[in-house]
Amino acid sequence: MDIDNLVHMANRIGEFFSAMPDDGEARAGIATHIRRYWEPRMRRALAEHVAQRQGAGLSPLVLQAIRETGALA
Repeated sequence: MDIDNLVHMANRIGEFFSAMPDDGEARAGIATHIRRYWEPRMRRALAEHVAQRQGAGLSPLVLQAIRETGALA
């Protein structure tokens, strides 16, 4: 898995949901999308990136969504 591509994709998802007026809804939408549509290998690779590099390159909204919701579990 190319982590740069996964980070880019996660940030694009974040951009889409950032248009929501409520940050909580946006974080939930990001988490739901990742859980529903990303295959387990993709979620594991991003989880490793968050654990090892503190999510370098991820937007603050995406990183918060991942940390708060357990989207990568």
